[in-house]
Amino acid sequence: MLLYNITVKVDRTVASEWLQWMKEVHIPDVMMTNQFVEYRLFRILGEVEDDGVTYAVQYLCESIDKFRHYQDHFAQKLQADHSQRYKDKYVAFRTLMELVDHNSQISAEN
Repeated sequence: MLLYNITVKVDRTVASEWLQWMKEVHIPDVMMTNQFVEYRLFRILGEVEDDGVTYAVQYLCESIDKFRHYQDHFAQKLQADHSQRYKDKYVAFRTLMELVDHNSQISAEN
């Protein structure tokens, strides 16, 4: 399993509109590529927010082949849409991680 993480710091003047657009348009468009099985959207806490609000968007991908397919066929257009819409109003960096180990809490039934 791979985790594709995009950390984005958005200018405060567009942060609310950006968040709504991400939830209603951009993330659904990414998920409609069928290359990811799940996404998560986090607001990063503990950051100084004078100049912007920081979010992490995480997409889970089953294989490197699916991720490469996304990169080769979808990423450029989707990133360009974001860049054109929020030009000079954000900074972003992307990280691809491979899951090495995982533990989840399983609640016991009474």
